[in-house]
This record gives sequence, structure tokens and C-alpha cells, in this order.
Amino acid sequence: MKDTAKHQGLRNKLAKLLEEKGITDKNVLEAIKRIPRHLFLNSGFEDFAYQDKAFPIAAGQTISQPYTVAFQTQLLQVKKDDKILEIGTGSGYQTAVLVAMGAKVYSVERQNELFKITSALLPKLGIRPKHLSFGDGYKGLPNFAPFDSIIVTAGAPIIPKPLMAQLKIGGRLVIPLGEGEQIMTMLIRKNETQFEKHEFGEFRFVPLLEDKN
Repeated sequence: MKDTAKHQGLRNKLAKLLEEKGITDKNVLEAIKRIPRHLFLNSGFEDFAYQDKAFPIAAGQTISQPYTVAFQTQLLQVKKDDKILEIGTGSGYQTAVLVAMGAKVYSVERQNELFKITSALLPKLGIRPKHLSFGDGYKGLPNFAPFDSIIVTAGAPIIPKPLMAQLKIGGRLVIPLGEGEQIMTMLIRKNETQFEKHEFGEFRFVPLLEDKN
């Protein structure tokens, strides 16, 4: 669990690269500089941790490319103390970035193996989300709703209705929509019944699976 000056130097370089690729939110870039991504990866990938690439993690899942993490996070316009629902805890890296930005994170993971690994890892790194749970992300976390924003880190064929219902008015839901290739999609909740939709080009994610436990 070592984090060295060399790792910090690589993180600074990664943040600079993300800025060159169009990430403008300074708080996102600061969080990328702070979170030791190499500790979220299998040690075999440690030397590559600060490249802008996705890598395999347990349970056939991946840790998203840093650009994707930064891009989704920037869309959320995270403010301190925002209550954020994350669907797909995965390695916990995205969770850690949100926590580093001062958000109160409630996260759901449907792969039990990953849930166990990440639940043990985050406290060791001093990263404390509000709530981690094992379950079906399609259902969200109604007991903790409403949320200031919701981030989905797996590709979904449709926007799950329960997630839309759990979003505050004025809140943002960021989700990669589609099968195979996904279109990064953001919904802003205008009132009880209306959502404004924005699309941001193609990304690739592992699929969001429903009721597969």
C-alpha cells in the first residue's frame, strides 16, 4: 500500500494530460492528483496505473479510463456535501474521486466479489463513502433518496425509471446509454415530470446488469 513521490509525479502528469484532453473542472483535476489509482489495480498493472487506459479488475469488470472518470465527474458539477448515488462501485476509484471532492457518496455494486474487495480497500486508504451496498443498481437506493446527482458507471440499454425517481429537482443523472458502444447521456431534472436530455458522444463500458445476483 505504498504511495510515493514517483506516483505523485505520475498523477500530476495524468492530470495535465486530462486537462489537455478537455477536462476543465479544477476540482476534478485536483481529485485525480490526490487519489492513488495504482492501489485500486492488481499489482501486475501498477506500472501502467497512470496511463489514460482502462484495466481489468476482479469479477470480469474494468476500472474505467481516467478520462472517462474525469468526464463523468465533470458533468455532475460536484459541490461539497452533494449527496451522490453511484451505480457500480467497481474498484472504488470513481467513489474515491467523488469523496475527495467532498461529496457524500452512496454506492451500489452487484458483483459480490468486487463489493467485498472494495469495501475492505477504501477504509484502508482513508476513503469513507457514506454507504456501500451490494445489490441491484437498477433499483437505486430508495431509502436514501433523493440525491443531488446520480452517476452510472456501466452501459445501460435504457435509463432505469427508479433512478430518475430518486433524483432531486435540479439534479443531474449521468449514464452511458446503449449496447456495445454507449452514448454518454445526462438528464437534468426540471420538475416532477420533466427531464432535459444532453448527449456527449461515444464511450465504452461494461454492461449494467439487472437482477443477476
